[in-house]
Parts: sequence; structure tokens; C-alpha cells
Amino acid sequence: MRRSGFTMIELIFVIVILGILASVAIPKLAATRDDAKISKAASEVSTMVSDIGAYYTGHGKFSNLSSMTNVKLTDAADSATLDSDITLANLQAADGAHYTDTAGAKSCLKFVLSSVDGNLTVSSESNATAFCKGVNQAVKDLVKTHQFGGSSISFN
Repeated sequence: MRRSGFTMIELIFVIVILGILASVAIPKLAATRDDAKISKAASEVSTMVSDIGAYYTGHGKFSNLSSMTNVKLTDAADSATLDSDITLANLQAADGAHYTDTAGAKSCLKFVLSSVDGNLTVSSESNATAFCKGVNQAVKDLVKTHQFGGSSISFN
């Protein structure tokens, strides 16, 4: 009489093969997750710059951040999420507003508004985390002074 089933050796081989496949796949999945976080951050920064420009164009002035965009940033003074009580004065300070890494510990980008000339300055912060390096690389075209008003802009 013949028994159907797997021998212990066959089961061990299957487990070893699954272990090898898992050791290859898990780091790839982790890298994909990091890339997704960087892509999300780049999208948020691009959206914020666009939203602020559209707000300034429509109203001719800046307001509090929550009125201009829904993207969440942190305030350097208290590392709290910016909301309706963070006003233009906070963004005009030398510290400005910061886009931080996923842990919220390091600043990747800094945003400073100037209501005098209608400019938004986006600058890279010196941060060596992989997330911040990826964000800075992804938004390198946005790291500059965006002119939404002032004497260099003419309305015809």
C-alpha cells in the first residue's frame, strides 16, 4: 500500500526555498514603501507651492496657511502641525515653515513667505536622512524663490 503525502525532506526544501524568496522580496518591498513616501512628499510640496500661488493670484495677498493649502507642515518653534492659527507672521519669520521627514525629527525643506513682494522661497535643509535626500532630489526644480507678485510681475 502506497501512502500519499510529503516526506520530511521535501517539506524542508520547500521551507528553505520560501525563506530564500522572502529574504529577496522583503527588502524590495521596503524600498518600494520608501519610494512611495518620497513621491507623496514631492506631490505635497508641489501642490502646496501651486496652491499658495493660486491663492496669492486670486486674493493679491497671503493669509494663514490653512486658507491657502491643505498640505500639513510643521512649525519649527513647537513642531506642531500647522493649522488655522499659524498665520503669515509665523511663515515670514526667519525659521519659516518646515517640511519634515517621516519621523518628524528632521527638516527637509523650508518655506518662507514675503508679503512685501509676494514671494515664496523654498530652500533645502541640510539633512542626511535618506527620506530628505530623496525629497530634495524629487523637488529640486521647486527649490527656488517663486514670484507671485511684486514689481517683476505685470498685470495687463
